Amino acid sequence: MYEDGRPVDAKGVGRKILDRVHDTYDTELAGKDFAYDGEKSLFTIGPLPQNKLEFTVVLEDVTSARTNGNASPDAQENEGDKKRLRRPYQSKTFKVEFSFAAKIPMQAIANVIRGQENENSMEAVRVLDIILRQHAARQGCLLVRQSFFHNDPKNFADVGGGVLGCRGFHSSFRGTQSGLSLNIDVSTTMIVQPGPVVDFLIANQNVRDPYSIDWAKAKRMLKNLRIKATTSNQEWKISGLSEKPCKEQTFSLKQRRGEDNGEAEAVEVTVYDYFVNQRNIELRYSADLPCINVGKPKRPTYFPLELCSLVSLQRYTKSLSSLQRASLVEKSRQKPQERMSVLSHALKVSNYDAEPMLRSCGISINNNFTQIDARVLSAPKLKAGNGDEFFPRNGRWNFNNKKLVDPAKIERWAVVNFSARCDVRNLVRDLNKCAGMKGIGIEDPFDIFEESPQNRRAPPLVRVEKLFEEVQSKLPGAPKFLLCLLPERKNCDLYGPWKKKCLADFGIVTQCIAPMRVNDQYLTNVLLKINAKLGGLNSMLVVEHSPSIPMISKVPTIILGMDVSHGSPGHSDVPSIAAVVSSRCWPLISRYRASVRTQSPKVEMIDNLFKRVSDTEDDGIIRESLLDFYVSSGKRKPEHIIIFRDGVSESQFNQVLNIELDQIIEACKFLDEKWNPKFVVIIAQKNHHTKFFQKGSPDNVPPGTIIDNSVCHPRTYDFYLCAHAGMIGTTRPTHYHVLLDEVGFSPDDLQELVHSLSYVYQRSTTAISVVAPVCYAHLAATQVGSWMKFEDTSDTTSSHGGVTAPGSVPVPQLPRLQENVSSSMFFC
Repeated sequence: MYEDGRPVDAKGVGRKILDRVHDTYDTELAGKDFAYDGEKSLFTIGPLPQNKLEFTVVLEDVTSARTNGNASPDAQENEGDKKRLRRPYQSKTFKVEFSFAAKIPMQAIANVIRGQENENSMEAVRVLDIILRQHAARQGCLLVRQSFFHNDPKNFADVGGGVLGCRGFHSSFRGTQSGLSLNIDVSTTMIVQPGPVVDFLIANQNVRDPYSIDWAKAKRMLKNLRIKATTSNQEWKISGLSEKPCKEQTFSLKQRRGEDNGEAEAVEVTVYDYFVNQRNIELRYSADLPCINVGKPKRPTYFPLELCSLVSLQRYTKSLSSLQRASLVEKSRQKPQERMSVLSHALKVSNYDAEPMLRSCGISINNNFTQIDARVLSAPKLKAGNGDEFFPRNGRWNFNNKKLVDPAKIERWAVVNFSARCDVRNLVRDLNKCAGMKGIGIEDPFDIFEESPQNRRAPPLVRVEKLFEEVQSKLPGAPKFLLCLLPERKNCDLYGPWKKKCLADFGIVTQCIAPMRVNDQYLTNVLLKINAKLGGLNSMLVVEHSPSIPMISKVPTIILGMDVSHGSPGHSDVPSIAAVVSSRCWPLISRYRASVRTQSPKVEMIDNLFKRVSDTEDDGIIRESLLDFYVSSGKRKPEHIIIFRDGVSESQFNQVLNIELDQIIEACKFLDEKWNPKFVVIIAQKNHHTKFFQKGSPDNVPPGTIIDNSVCHPRTYDFYLCAHAGMIGTTRPTHYHVLLDEVGFSPDDLQELVHSLSYVYQRSTTAISVVAPVCYAHLAATQVGSWMKFEDTSDTTSSHGGVTAPGSVPVPQLPRLQENVSSSMFFC
């Protein structure tokens, strides 16, 4: 597409242009409907009359009425500018070129429908998804990949800060064992609160009135958002704010002297005077506030703030605060029956059977949910202290009247209190009592160190440094453990500096808590974490104690969990954090350690698994894991290496095998060239849109539900597992893809292993939704990432489909853990 010979960015305007082409040149296009992806690809059923076609179309440009100089956008209604009113809206002429690129056989779609895939299948399904997107776009939806959002206030939920959660639905085609399936699910995206700009800014900055707004922050927040002014029905894109308040910001207004034929002269007027005196618009509070600028850098165009309203369905792409996230979860959760009802309604409203291109492909959508067979795996038997063995019920258990299977000893320890409001001595007494009941030997703390009131307003690093100096000066030697009391439960800015000081600088195990309501359950949960960090075990599988885990207990086997966490949206310069967790003390599969590295921002593939620094030295993550396994497992090298990889999309599966697995093999060969371990590579996906419902029951599927038929991939080995009990909302299963299995697990043995690994998570007394090594890798990346003070500090979010190759941006390196804590479960 071209305008005045220049290529056009099709985003936004492309669909309008092609709709005009379709309406204007129907005969030249042989009456063909087409599916347009919104960028540069267009698909038709059957060929067009020619392989190369050119069309010219005219669009009335109702969104960019231009003005003279830096006038107000409505200046054309001024008496001296009446002449401009006689001109129609600015129109733009576009040239559109169609060039034949490739042919996708209709047979490919037919094969997908029958569950038979070939090399054209992926492209065929992509075309079908583009048809769904185009169908939604014509209904006026906001499109976010394959999720579609209608402009209906009933679907909006206020999460605070001027941000709304907008409920829509995901819709995409998938090739499955039972043929072509439509995957539909509830989806939520964040949008900016529509309505007056000033109301949004007050809510966003949590201030009382417009005069308290931080305008530098407001300028960053508003840039590129679209508004409508009350004086016209046009949409404008915000480019910035005026440098001066409305009553001082001037622009040149051309006015004619005398009669109509008099000469025009430029008069400097303020934006405020123009709207109040010449447009007769009352401005109640805009005089002392900046104006909204919707013009270009050298041709600004100003509106008073109170005349501007944000249009609906504009995505909010910045990271949410902890309170906003909590509110979003609370307001978007749906019980299974409610979700089924919403999805049935969404399918009905979508009316896909009226889509001509789907009909041309021979596709009609069944309005009923797919019926599938599932199995429920029994919970593995667990072992606690004193030889106590038990089966979890409904994916849960507790330590009431039970002792931990391998309790650590808490000795040479102290308490550090960063101004947390609680009775510290009572807390310590209750903790000691609870520890004794769980079998943990605990000494009295050496001392309780209270932060000096004069340091409370100091920067976080200074507060940590001061209190640590006091601890060092009063303790007779280095402590083995420090219990740290923080004043805030979420996002406390002391957390990262304190963890770094303890783990990286001094090698001291530490547990941070923010005690609000202290009871036995709270103290037990704290002790579970402390025990795991100090080298103990809370519970374990009976089969790992026996040991009798198929394919693992008889052959030295290491289990790896790998994850990459990226900076939040809008923080493209924040390094990504790669974490690899590895099992130790074979034949156990409940003990782990972690290695963490930084890498280039948004890079998904881990590039530090093998890192040759000389002919004899490898500084990669895998070497650390393998050496620790060798030392902790009776000087045995693993013959089996099982890898669980989190956070990669299907398009990146080959890169996991070709980039990451190759590095792991190199690391093994670097240690011993004759060493040839067997590998199993499994991808764990949580970020998908498949949900399962119990027929004839309002409840979630029971824990242990496994599906390996019908909706699974027609060729590769994959399965869905709901290991946990879904107590809130609708259970989201984990989708496991087995990319490689050189060990030769039977499907039942592999599924039982994956299921069992959801029960070895030491931080809680519940089965978790994904295998523990993956969960630990995410925890390690998040915790160590908090050590680094980046310029744009924000939460890191677990990755899903980042860039796959390392960039050339220099990345700050993380400090390494001290040796005495490097093999601990510090991330618990």
